[in-house]
Amino acid sequence: MSALAVLVEAHSELLYRYAYRLCGSATDAEDLTQQTFLAAHHHLDQLREPERAKAWLCTILRNVYLKQFRNGAPTCRLDEIEELAIETPIDSAIDEEELQAALLELPEEYRSPVVLFYFEEFSYKEIAEQLGVPIGTIMSRLARGKAWLKKRLEPAHSASRAD
Repeated sequence: MSALAVLVEAHSELLYRYAYRLCGSATDAEDLTQQTFLAAHHHLDQLREPERAKAWLCTILRNVYLKQFRNGAPTCRLDEIEELAIETPIDSAIDEEELQAALLELPEEYRSPVVLFYFEEFSYKEIAEQLGVPIGTIMSRLARGKAWLKKRLEPAHSASRAD
């Protein structure tokens, strides 16, 4: 098998899930995944450590996403996110569509760490290396992103519990 075929076989599902969480559209996620593998094929010589292929591919995917899909991304000030922290946990199951909609509203600087940590099970260190920021920044972005998502999803669950 070619090196690219091995990468596709091993990481296509992960990349698709990550792409879907970033852009919220199955069609766009498929395109983004294909573009990621195309870029990886062109730059395969840059993959020095095969055991780091997952992080390398996720970095490529994120860069492709930022170049192509970010123009319509919502913006939110950091102080607004800090104000949204809540202490009460959501005690019922979260609707998948509601969660995806909330993720799409989350500013990208918080969305990527949240998706990589909670959905793709990357470590703080792996996320920090991939995004090129300190681990403390990742921890902060995860906390703020999680708080924002809880706040965003909380009204929907409060209303459904009252019914």
